[in-house]
Amino acid sequence: MGGSTESPTDVPASGVVFPRTADGRRSTTAFGRDVVAAALRPVNPSAADAAAADPQWRSGYLTHFRRLIDAGRTDPAAARTIARAGIEAVHTRMRVADPAGAETTLAAAIGDGPARPLEGTEVRGTAAPERELTLPLGGERLRGDALLRQLDRWVASGTMEPGAAAAVRTVAEHPEWLSVPDRQVVVLGAGAEMGPLPALLRWGATVVAVDLPRTRIWQRLLERGASSAGRLIVPLPSGVPQRAGVAENAGADLLHELPAVADWLLGRPEPLVLGNYVYADGATNVRVAVAVDGLTERLLDQRRDVALAFLATPTDVFVAPEDAVAHATAVFDGRSRRSRLAGRPLQALSGGRLLQRAYPAAGGPAIIDSLVPQQGPNYALAKRLQRWRATAARDAGVTVSLHVAPPTRTRSVVKNRALAAAYAGAHRFGVEVFEPATSNTLMAALLVHDLHTASPARPERHPWQDEAATAVHGGLWRAGYAPRSALGLAALLGIGGARA
Repeated sequence: MGGSTESPTDVPASGVVFPRTADGRRSTTAFGRDVVAAALRPVNPSAADAAAADPQWRSGYLTHFRRLIDAGRTDPAAARTIARAGIEAVHTRMRVADPAGAETTLAAAIGDGPARPLEGTEVRGTAAPERELTLPLGGERLRGDALLRQLDRWVASGTMEPGAAAAVRTVAEHPEWLSVPDRQVVVLGAGAEMGPLPALLRWGATVVAVDLPRTRIWQRLLERGASSAGRLIVPLPSGVPQRAGVAENAGADLLHELPAVADWLLGRPEPLVLGNYVYADGATNVRVAVAVDGLTERLLDQRRDVALAFLATPTDVFVAPEDAVAHATAVFDGRSRRSRLAGRPLQALSGGRLLQRAYPAAGGPAIIDSLVPQQGPNYALAKRLQRWRATAARDAGVTVSLHVAPPTRTRSVVKNRALAAAYAGAHRFGVEVFEPATSNTLMAALLVHDLHTASPARPERHPWQDEAATAVHGGLWRAGYAPRSALGLAALLGIGGARA
């Protein structure tokens, strides 16, 4: 999970850009409001009207993003309709602008010939591949029975859903899966802390890395590739001599070089896994998320051997399964007398906003709303677009690996003081926050599981079931309190820990 703040409404006017409003500005607020309204309209016109007319989008978006889930909660067809309508709204509205100001659609821009074609160079690691699944945790590396016991502890504490533990156990039983044979895993956002690149290279996989053309990023990635057991494929501009330096020339900017990246990936020789791990601050996060979705659509249109991979943020709205609701209800009802007494004045002083029960009543699946206001509507929209794409692609028969990743102390979170403090105090409310090395290895193992056990699409299965089955939410779904009702207190209690 990454932290985000909203960027100014006027955003850069080249590459993948927001559409202009009537007054000529490129408004992130207008775009987000229009997309959410368009996604809701086919299934709930009144909710769509409310979203379209909301004058306080930067705070009101919390309600509308919840409605996007609630509107399709009981009807799989409605959930898929929302996903398709949301994707269409994004693609019909966003634009690609050249430096002179000429604009075109996302699809048209990606189909254009690249101004700077790319070619790949390969770095082969010299290490022996790991033949056993291990998990870094607390300064140790868990393996064998110790790993299995830790999975059991996480399930018992409510940190992950039982399906996630079962999937990791299956991978541990099949270490031959770890190298992802006969596939190339494309890691968009190759330098991301939450991405699977480090684990995949340790396991001997072939990784196609895409990240910004920044020397510091590529120096680190190239060093990792050379010391690994895998193959690292790096994009370079065509015609660049090797002596010019790979790190100094590697990379591609998805906002401005979509045609080049698309053509390069279309030409890769083996089946692809297109992994979306990109992140940027504020409005740029939406722009790059849209760029990746455009790339995704182009690859799915042109190739039949592409699987998709995503990480969903835990700070979003989901449908929690019935046993998670029952677990959280038991935790709330089982609070100690001291906790009950301490909570009453806080609830009274806050008008009931603090320390609310996670679910109004036990029985059946229910909404769990973990949206964090500090992250803002741009972050929420960028992450929701990924979930929409996963839903639509899975329905079309594409192999999709999407997992709710745990709250994690990434750099983007730590630099946001409010989020850092909330994470430091989260354990007091039953939420476990992971270190990046633990998260990215765990998520890589779940990706490996999905690539080897993918099953055909089932129209009767609700999209929320696919999202919930293997969620590693850190306890947000199974804690006794509704996440936002405890977040402020967690931040107050965690201020000292965050500073440390």
